[in-house]
Amino acid sequence: MDFLGILCLLILATTLAGHFAHRAGIPAVIGEILVGVILGPALLNWVHLTTLVQTFSDIGVVVLMFIGGLESNLALLRKYLRPAIIVAIIGVIFPVVIMGLASRFFQFSWFESLFIGVIFSATSVSISVEVLKEFKVLDTKEGATILGAAVADDIIGVILLSIMIAMMGGQSGVAQTNLGIVLLEQVGFFIGVFIVIKWVAPYLMRLSDHLLMAASPTIMAIIICLALAWLAELVGLSGAIGAFFAGVAIAQTDYQHVVDVSIEPVGYTTFIPLFFVSVGLNMTFKGVWQSLPFIVVMTVLGVLTKLWGCGLGAKLNGFSRHSNYLVGAGMISRGEMALITAQIGFSAHLLSNDYYSDIILVIIVVTMIAPFVLKNAIHRAVVWERMQGVRWGYWCVSQTFIFVVSVNYCTITSKNGTFVKSIVQ
Repeated sequence: MDFLGILCLLILATTLAGHFAHRAGIPAVIGEILVGVILGPALLNWVHLTTLVQTFSDIGVVVLMFIGGLESNLALLRKYLRPAIIVAIIGVIFPVVIMGLASRFFQFSWFESLFIGVIFSATSVSISVEVLKEFKVLDTKEGATILGAAVADDIIGVILLSIMIAMMGGQSGVAQTNLGIVLLEQVGFFIGVFIVIKWVAPYLMRLSDHLLMAASPTIMAIIICLALAWLAELVGLSGAIGAFFAGVAIAQTDYQHVVDVSIEPVGYTTFIPLFFVSVGLNMTFKGVWQSLPFIVVMTVLGVLTKLWGCGLGAKLNGFSRHSNYLVGAGMISRGEMALITAQIGFSAHLLSNDYYSDIILVIIVVTMIAPFVLKNAIHRAVVWERMQGVRWGYWCVSQTFIFVVSVNYCTITSKNGTFVKSIVQ
């Protein structure tokens, strides 16, 4: 089956899967991931993760995060920057320590155990962004905290991976990474992002109005998006981070709505569904029964370490119980970030071949669980807000009733002269 046939099959299958997932009250991304599981090597073995499918998937991540940036509130991101950093730090410590120690229980070396913890410290917020968008919670304090924490989480993850490769370099023959240069490059990238948001993007978007091309503002926005995604990858970050900040930059201009309306149909018809399918295509059940205890334990810890760790970070910043749960749930998904980290570590001999496929399976299962937990957290938060509204309504009604009764009483007593006498006295 050639690529066009595969593309047609996957778009049809993801459309139907998303439709029935909605009907069943399940996040649409779950249906799309299941398409990859069913059609891929795990079950039917009809579709494989070829170079073209992977390329479409990579573009899908970039487009999804670009849309997420377009629909984000920069003021909220700034306001909740400190909570986001604390959430990210605690959300990295929990999986590194707890999952690292759990790996020792399964007879991994200390070095391998530490690396497994590093793999599961990475958060892929792209799937969470889709669920937050679906339930209209992206532009909230919790959404801003999740997005900010994901950026900080990515930076911390790259630093930890660089340290481990540097430590392993002499033994494995892998070129050692200069951590100082990596950090300097990433600082330079974020300085560049600030310049793009403040001056470059507004100038280029105004310039695009003078180009004699159809949809020239959208074309210019895509150029900015791809350029920042490419630069992010050059400094060791995920291209999704660059795409997100490109979206934030365009959102500060007068062209935000035009670009958003133009980009969404392109992304959601082709590229974004293929990203979710690619997650399922990575899954395989080969040798799963022999490693079942390891897979179950690591899956449970993969969910709980982010849920508890990031939730604790939110709590330390004064968030409510329901907001803590929502922030923690939004950081559970691992997705492409953990897969990339695992692949890099495997190539650098930080992880043995025996357990590599099991780690990949755990990453995918955790990623599939994440939208369910996030939906539950959103539902609880919405119910709690409604209850608060009802309580406020009851309070207002009761105070109004007391006021009306008091006024009527005063009116009646004043007619009898009692009210006047009491004032004179």
